[in-house]
Amino acid sequence: MANRFARPRHLSVKRAISKTTRSVAGQVLIFQVALVVLLVACGVFALIMQSERDSAAEARRRSTAVAQTFAHSPGVLAALRTPDPSKILQPLTEEARRAAGVDFIVVMDTNGIRYTHPLPDRIGKQFVGEIGPSLAGKVFVESVDGPLGREVQSTVPIENARDEVVALVSAGMKVKNVESQLNRQLPIILGAGAGALALSTGVTALVGRRLRRQTHSLAPDEMTLMYEHHDTVLHSVREGVLIVSADGRLMLANDEARRLLELPPDAEGRLVSELPGLDPDTRALLASGREATDEVHLAGERLLAVNQRPTEHRGGPTGTVVTLRDSTELQAVTGRAEVARERLRLLYDAGLHIGTTLDVLRTAAELARVPIPRFADFVTVDLADTVLHGDEPAPTATDMRRAAVCGIREDHPLSAQGRLFDYVPSTPQARGYGSGHSQLVTDLATATGWRLQDPERAQAIIDYGIHSLITAPIQARGVVLGMASFWRGRQHEPFNEEDLSVAEELVARAAISIDNARRYTREHALAVTLQQSLLPQAVPEQNALDIAYRYLPAQAGVGGDWFDVIPMPGSRVALAVGDVVGHGLHAAATMGRLRTAVHNFSALDLPPDELLSHLDDLVGKIDQNETAETAAGVVGATCLYGIYDPVTRRYVVARAGHLVPALVHPDGSVTFPDVPAGPPLGLGGMPFQTAELCLAEGTQLVLYTDGLIEDRRRDLDVGMELLRDALTGHPGRPPEETCQDVLDHLLPGRPKDDVALLVARTRQLPRDRVADWDVPPDPAAVSGMREAVSQRLEAWGLSEFGFAMELILSELITNAIRYGAGPIHVRLIRDRTLICEVADGSSTSPHLRYAATTDEGGRGLFLVSQMAERWGTRYTPQGKVIWAEQALPEPMQQTTPNPADADTPLEGDAADP
Repeated sequence: MANRFARPRHLSVKRAISKTTRSVAGQVLIFQVALVVLLVACGVFALIMQSERDSAAEARRRSTAVAQTFAHSPGVLAALRTPDPSKILQPLTEEARRAAGVDFIVVMDTNGIRYTHPLPDRIGKQFVGEIGPSLAGKVFVESVDGPLGREVQSTVPIENARDEVVALVSAGMKVKNVESQLNRQLPIILGAGAGALALSTGVTALVGRRLRRQTHSLAPDEMTLMYEHHDTVLHSVREGVLIVSADGRLMLANDEARRLLELPPDAEGRLVSELPGLDPDTRALLASGREATDEVHLAGERLLAVNQRPTEHRGGPTGTVVTLRDSTELQAVTGRAEVARERLRLLYDAGLHIGTTLDVLRTAAELARVPIPRFADFVTVDLADTVLHGDEPAPTATDMRRAAVCGIREDHPLSAQGRLFDYVPSTPQARGYGSGHSQLVTDLATATGWRLQDPERAQAIIDYGIHSLITAPIQARGVVLGMASFWRGRQHEPFNEEDLSVAEELVARAAISIDNARRYTREHALAVTLQQSLLPQAVPEQNALDIAYRYLPAQAGVGGDWFDVIPMPGSRVALAVGDVVGHGLHAAATMGRLRTAVHNFSALDLPPDELLSHLDDLVGKIDQNETAETAAGVVGATCLYGIYDPVTRRYVVARAGHLVPALVHPDGSVTFPDVPAGPPLGLGGMPFQTAELCLAEGTQLVLYTDGLIEDRRRDLDVGMELLRDALTGHPGRPPEETCQDVLDHLLPGRPKDDVALLVARTRQLPRDRVADWDVPPDPAAVSGMREAVSQRLEAWGLSEFGFAMELILSELITNAIRYGAGPIHVRLIRDRTLICEVADGSSTSPHLRYAATTDEGGRGLFLVSQMAERWGTRYTPQGKVIWAEQALPEPMQQTTPNPADADTPLEGDAADP
């Protein structure tokens, strides 16, 4: 062998040259030379084409610039007005032509007759080119064959002070006269190509020397022979062979070694310590480099006899050679014990990883994920469709929905998640669902019953390589909830009877979790339905506020946060926001009781502080009446209640342990008004106080619960500042956008506590929709008021309501004069309804009653109740207000009053009733 290696040193020159031309280095050199020549040729060609395009573009640009400059030069218009324009313009154009470097500048009249030309004999003759676009006031560029040859010319109009075209200027030049970059760049390209060719030749020479040194100057046929011998010996033996370098890196592995150790395709070149799947003892032996003789090591399910020897050959790199032999006799003895251990580990993992949540779909996905790939290649879980909604399953395998599918690959032919099945009776799923027993199909290719469900998909499953199936019923409390199907492909042997028991045990552990998740789904759906029914379904129609709202349930489920929008008499609107601490059905039910109470108390038209006092008494009684066995009471309930009047722009608000509202003013600034803080509801003993705010039109009221700003990771003050930042600087933003932007800014994810957010932008009722009068306490004033009201209704276009409104006003003013006290004030409001209010200084409450036939009075309020849509009384610090409403047809609700009505006196009309 030594002589064979030395033989190439004595080759003849002729043979050396032949080897060189046939070597890799020689072929690379030829390729590089061809590549460099091709690149240089392409570069020169591209340069020529680019130079031609650049020359044409430069000629167009320069001719246009010169023509426009000369057309706007001072003195050109004056010269055109002279009897002989050529005498003045010819010297000027020649001087400009030489200065600008163009071939000609021609001035002509609107008929194309030249005034100037570089060739004097051409003056007075017709211009060669198109002048129509220029006469229309446009710059026109064209390429023509003129007196000077092929040239590019630009024609520009000369306009007078009235923008009239009085003459034309054309400048042009021959493209060949534009300086080309070809002559300057061609030497650079050729020089670069020569340099690249020289560099590639040198690099190829160095590479050739290195290849000869590494191959010991062996000829290609000799290298091929050595490789064939090496490959035959290395990959044909039935023992695994590994070569490991001194630094613990795998240098070579034959096919048997890859199979025995299950090495990845990229194992060669990696450190032994980084190879996946190796037993720790085997990894330690390969990395140590020590000698080993028939040491037994575990490799997956195999027991290998390992031999290792160091290699040192003629000063070459050090390392080790390892041989591996599969000890099948030992594997037969220990195989059953290993299988039992793997199954126990699988069941243990199932107990840890199945049922981590109370979500049916996630639990089904966990059941499908755990057995892969140790027990099955693919797992599908089909549940009765009613189970997914929390209900009891059907008695037959119809309406089964694919709840989860998982496998070792994503391109499997099994049906996707979400598909609905009606299993035919011959399928293993239908038989297992009806009997409650698992079904084993060891060979899908020969079985026929399962094919009837979907013959095309069944054939695709077989073609994919899936050959065996186990279907196990998901059964809890004696009820079958669905079926779990385990599929095996080429990675595993077919299922057997022992595998059937493992599948049943695995599914039995998951069935309890799925049933618990189903029950939770049902209870959660009931709680959500209850809460949604207790919250407002829509905002009532009113003209006082533009309203938007959001409610976000917490991660833990339904809670006790709530809000409400309640229309009040006199076009007013009440806004309420509350919070009941806790989650679940009890919190939702308590929230509904409080919201109902607020509705009932608001029907009495109570001020905010009195309403909260009544609500506080109610919560106290609820806590006293509910025992510890039935409920936990109302703990930590808060409420904020306020009434906005669009006529006066007054907002009266009180709070019981709730956070203060935010005000977004029309200029975009944000404030938190000083609303007196009352105790939470149910504590009692402390009175509530109100705050009265005057709001500019367009102010946004932002009411919210603590879930919006409170968080375990930040203080309350930080949350308030974040809310201020989210609201500041957006004065014209609609309430809907405000709601969304606030939630995006403060709650990027799902909140841990439920959140109620209410944003209301104030409106002011137009002044021409309100009329009020001071009425003297004299019965004679009633007739004058009827006339004033009749005039106002006629101005509003509501004269058909005059009779009823005059009758209502007569009765209310008469009662105020007779039974009330001064001062007496009448106000008429046109909104969605026609509202009449009579205020006096008495707090005596009127009562509706039936008068006897012999009574002379007592029928006034009865007439009011019959003529009005509704009526009532509210009390003020100055006395009381009796109001009545009449319904308006829908077109009249939105009709804007005549602008002339705004000049009609609204006050003082009763001075002379």
